[in-house]
Amino acid sequence: MSAAALVLAACCSQPKFDGPVYLNPNAPIEDRVEDALARMTLEEKVGMTTAQSKFSSRGVPRLGIPEVWHTDGPHGIRPEVLWDDWDQAGWTNDSCTAFPALVNLAATWDKEMSYLYGVSIGEEARYRKKDILLGPGVNICRTPLNGRNFEYMGEDPYLAGQMVVPYVKGVQEQGVAACVKHFAVNNQEFQRTQSNSVVDDRTLHEIYLPAFKAAVQEGNAWAIMGSYNLYNGQFNCHNKKLLVDILKGDWGFDGVVVSDWGGCRDSEEAVLNGLDIEMGTWTNGLRGAASDSYRNYHMADPYLKGLREGKYTTKELDDKARRILRTIFRTSMRPEPNYGRFVCPEHYQAAREISAAGVVLLKNEDNVLPLDVPKDGKILVVGENAVKKMVVGGGSSNLKTAYEINPLEGLQNAFEGVAEVEWVRGYVGDTSTSYNLVDTGQDLADSRSPEVLIAEAVNAAKDADYVIFIGGLNKSAHQDNESTDRYDTMLPYDQQDVIDALAAVADKFVVVNISGSPVSMPWADRADAIVQGWYGGTESGNALADVLTGKVNPSGRLPFSIPFKYSDGPIRTIAQYPGIKEEGDQFWQTHYSEGVYVGYRWYDSRNIPAQWPFGHGLSYTSFEYGNAKASKASMTADGTMKVSVDVRNVGACDGAEVVQLYISDPVASVDRPAKELKGFEKVFLKAGEKKTVTFEIDAEALSFYDMSKSAWNAEPGEFQAHFASSSTDVRATVSFELK
Repeated sequence: MSAAALVLAACCSQPKFDGPVYLNPNAPIEDRVEDALARMTLEEKVGMTTAQSKFSSRGVPRLGIPEVWHTDGPHGIRPEVLWDDWDQAGWTNDSCTAFPALVNLAATWDKEMSYLYGVSIGEEARYRKKDILLGPGVNICRTPLNGRNFEYMGEDPYLAGQMVVPYVKGVQEQGVAACVKHFAVNNQEFQRTQSNSVVDDRTLHEIYLPAFKAAVQEGNAWAIMGSYNLYNGQFNCHNKKLLVDILKGDWGFDGVVVSDWGGCRDSEEAVLNGLDIEMGTWTNGLRGAASDSYRNYHMADPYLKGLREGKYTTKELDDKARRILRTIFRTSMRPEPNYGRFVCPEHYQAAREISAAGVVLLKNEDNVLPLDVPKDGKILVVGENAVKKMVVGGGSSNLKTAYEINPLEGLQNAFEGVAEVEWVRGYVGDTSTSYNLVDTGQDLADSRSPEVLIAEAVNAAKDADYVIFIGGLNKSAHQDNESTDRYDTMLPYDQQDVIDALAAVADKFVVVNISGSPVSMPWADRADAIVQGWYGGTESGNALADVLTGKVNPSGRLPFSIPFKYSDGPIRTIAQYPGIKEEGDQFWQTHYSEGVYVGYRWYDSRNIPAQWPFGHGLSYTSFEYGNAKASKASMTADGTMKVSVDVRNVGACDGAEVVQLYISDPVASVDRPAKELKGFEKVFLKAGEKKTVTFEIDAEALSFYDMSKSAWNAEPGEFQAHFASSSTDVRATVSFELK
């Protein structure tokens, strides 16, 4: 063996560790936790439960236990901010890869894409030495007006649950804790810190908890973030039923519960009701409290004082410290070294693939798409969203990126040297370009009148081979934006006037809607093709162009229903949303009286057509379903059975179909939705190819939450398994019996 090899072998050998167990990276985590806990003082344990800066909480310097660094957000690693302020710190090496918004990820209906997303963003977090990633978000799209729908995974708990698990696993394999948020029934931004969600147990367990449960029990999530709102009268960052009884009790969660920033409201409840780390109270830094405001947090000096006076025992404190230590030993002090990767070509490619896989083709009359432009032809692109950079703003998901390709640039890249791609404004929406001192560098100012802008667009459209209007929402107040909700489901900024004018003169007219929430489209019959795009991150424009040109066959499916108008949906009273505040009442009361009838469950069960149903999405090819069958005629409550269907690509090009499995219980002791999603599979088929898609069904897929028993209940009788291309496009059905 050479001298160099001997040196390498010596460096790589692992002699027996003779130091403290907690410092031994190869010792079992629980042994390390108990050893460290036994060495800590009361003050050190309490210190770990409280923030020390805007995004870090304390470690134990005396023992070499590092502080814990948290980071926004679910779509990319937030730029470094000042110690006590939201504004960026001015670093020059913290421009991240922006990944697509989580609603874009949900629209892929692809668990492999979710895992790729988790691995990629986890690598970026690890490179930046972050321990807890504040995401993903899995709150249900209860109302299309919620300003944070773009951060979540749609209206269905099964879809969100299946998509969150691979994300969590991918992140945590990089040594970063995924902090799933916002727990729970947090479905509006209006009065989010003063809104009490009044929800019955069946609705809670069937609609608003399953995605969190999947993240914990299937994804083994290491962290959960409490939400700002109250549930049944108690703040959720220290809600006994949610955190103690359900999360840590019924589900066996062994990770850490982190408050949303400023979400802790009461010292005693925080101590006793399951909160482990309090972050962000007095979020303006050192103002609003005594010097070193962090010591005045509910779980800092007030907690220590209560312990010394005998108000609290150390039982709860030791549990909190154990959970925090466990998080540290899983992340920054884990045995496997992992340095991550940051703003690399692999992450750019992942962002592009995920974004494109979620683009939804809503309408394609006369196969106007993919674009077929003659040599030296002209494409006219109209609309502010064709050029506006969309990763800046929106709240805590605000990012500073290495670059961002907008839709106009994506189309110009695709048709360089082939056709002219011209852009005109069409409308003026939000001209702001900065948030928390992160600036896009764009100048979107335009003082021209709507009439002048429309006239310019119409004139430019007359000789165009294609006219592509790219509009929708943005991340400003009362659109897709944290802390505010939308006013309605219609396009803002009088965009419909632009669409109407262009439709009258364009030969081939395509509308691309960019949004993170449902947008009603009363103008839909005037467009030849309609595409639902999203906030696609760094590679958004290239990804959209990939779909429009046919480089990528569209395979995205809607993760929520799009109504003809807001009043068609299940929210019919102000008591349901935004809630009511009676005289003398401290909080807004938001009554979830629609129960389990959220999204397609409402539309399908009430025979109210949605403009675009949940799960809908077209392709440049066509698929046929056949030979649906069940593996047996009946099953028992402790057994399983398989149902399958053949799917064939009968079109001329390769593509992917999302096969959706819905279950119906025609006769039940409680009112149940017409059908519920219980399985899906994205299957790629070459032209002419056939594959058999198989799902396994167990009693859980047939159950409802029985409030009389406080348990899940699968009642004997006939059930139906529907194989569908959307919630309203059922292609085949098989029946079976539960004995």
